Amino acid sequence: MSDTTPVIEIRDLHKAYGELEVIKGVDITAHRGDVVSLIGSSGSGKSTILRCLNLLEDSQQGDMLFKGEPVLWKGEGHNRRPADPKQVLRIRTNLSMVFQQFNLWSHMTILQNVMEAPLTVLGRDRAEVEDSARKYLDKVGIGDKCDVFPAQLSGGQQQRAAIARALCMEPEALLFDEPTSALDPELEQEVVRVIKALAEEGRTMLIVTHDMKMAHDVSDHVVFLHQGKIEEEGDPATLFGSPKTERLRGFLSATAAH
Repeated sequence: MSDTTPVIEIRDLHKAYGELEVIKGVDITAHRGDVVSLIGSSGSGKSTILRCLNLLEDSQQGDMLFKGEPVLWKGEGHNRRPADPKQVLRIRTNLSMVFQQFNLWSHMTILQNVMEAPLTVLGRDRAEVEDSARKYLDKVGIGDKCDVFPAQLSGGQQQRAAIARALCMEPEALLFDEPTSALDPELEQEVVRVIKALAEEGRTMLIVTHDMKMAHDVSDHVVFLHQGKIEEEGDPATLFGSPKTERLRGFLSATAAH
């Protein structure tokens, strides 16, 4: 892959549930080291885009390329499915997703949670994975919590464990789906600090967020979605500083009021 090839490219993506079209022809590109934030009201399609990109949902139309390699499809419309299971696994492995609700395994310690996927999915060496897992737990500030279970941690600590788990896969890009929305404001800041540090390291990230300050502070590019379409996009200073559309102005003043 040359440096000019985007890590993630979405072209003319469409997604419908039955008759309800929720994504109506969206284009998004992230080059290596780009942080792209998706903002918009609930129901605008932000999280659905991430789920389509990670092949957790099937889209009906459009292309998705990962490091220049297009996802292969079979069938058309509502019958369209990924054609190559090995490709799906490879893409999912390289696009680690961090969910809103942490999704940690309750019966495993934090260290076991972080080690599980590299061991079972990638088949990596256990000692090497444990070193890596401990390093990432240190990185997100919970290295002392290796041997506790998720229920013994605060929400902010659980979300940081989920970020360490995503990092331990050594992915090409990270997908964050509302990483702070299940958290109290003070715990939210713990997670925002980790995401900011990852952005400063030059990691490629797509972030769905309701936190406008974080979107402003960490993003290279912000995409404002409205009813499944891109209403406006640009660099954060321009987008937040001088929004062009009435819809974005309304959205920003509504979020500022909260």
